[in-house]
Amino acid sequence: MILLYETVVAGLLGLLSGSFLNVCATRWPEDESVIKPRSHCRSCNRTLSWWENVPLASWLALRGRCRSCGAWIGWRYPLVELAVGVLWAFIAWRFFSLQPVTGFSSISYTLDLTDSIAQMIFLWLLVALAVFDAENLWLPDRLIWPGIGLGLVLGVTRATLSTFMANGGDFGVWKNTATHAAVNWFVGTVFAAGVVLAIRWLYQMIRDQEGIGFGDVKLMAMLGGWFCAIRLWLLALGIGIVFGALVALLLLGLPSVRASRESWKVKKLPFGTFICLGGIITALWGQSIIDVYRSWAGF
Repeated sequence: MILLYETVVAGLLGLLSGSFLNVCATRWPEDESVIKPRSHCRSCNRTLSWWENVPLASWLALRGRCRSCGAWIGWRYPLVELAVGVLWAFIAWRFFSLQPVTGFSSISYTLDLTDSIAQMIFLWLLVALAVFDAENLWLPDRLIWPGIGLGLVLGVTRATLSTFMANGGDFGVWKNTATHAAVNWFVGTVFAAGVVLAIRWLYQMIRDQEGIGFGDVKLMAMLGGWFCAIRLWLLALGIGIVFGALVALLLLGLPSVRASRESWKVKKLPFGTFICLGGIITALWGQSIIDVYRSWAGF
């Protein structure tokens, strides 16, 4: 019963945070505040009633259209809310299905709870960045830099708590562990960014045009800092490349694209969105995917 209750609560909180993400995705590109004015129709400018702001339910009740002018609201609103809600509910379900209620006061419980909350924040950031890049080919620094910093905080926090657990709070060991965690974060951040930066430079040298933006480089720095392990952020990058290639092939198969040979050559795809999808999959099942691959390859 507790498992169901906590999962539902996490899902509802995810819907709310997804609703706030929609506000950011709508207003930030227009350089507007996310606080004022109150939520309103972008077409007729009417201020929305409270019941028109209920995540997911309002969109379904209104059938995706403004109650006054009938303007189409868009699929992004319910999809983003649903995505964050499902992801947060899944993280909560996985956490509470593994943690007994009697372990609430243990340090291991605190470690896993810290990881779960951090993972929720991380997934929210990835969904947000995926939306921004898909709609505006823009990866906002106001999301990426805090994400990079939070990766450092998480790494150091988990390492120090683990040390307290194993060594009874010895300050010398704690200090060495924190330093080691910070170094791992730094190496992961710089190395991941460096790989994409090298790809960017090679593409520009060969094609004499920019193929990957600096936003993608900073996004990979964020993933490198969160995952640290090279196998994980490389998996995220690889999944993103596969998604991007599949979408590019699908676009090339469209008659309208094939009819204009020049247009597809200069068409920009939101590579950051694909990397974010790879990051989400890796955050949830990355190690399992790697274990299956190792078993299949006989490593």
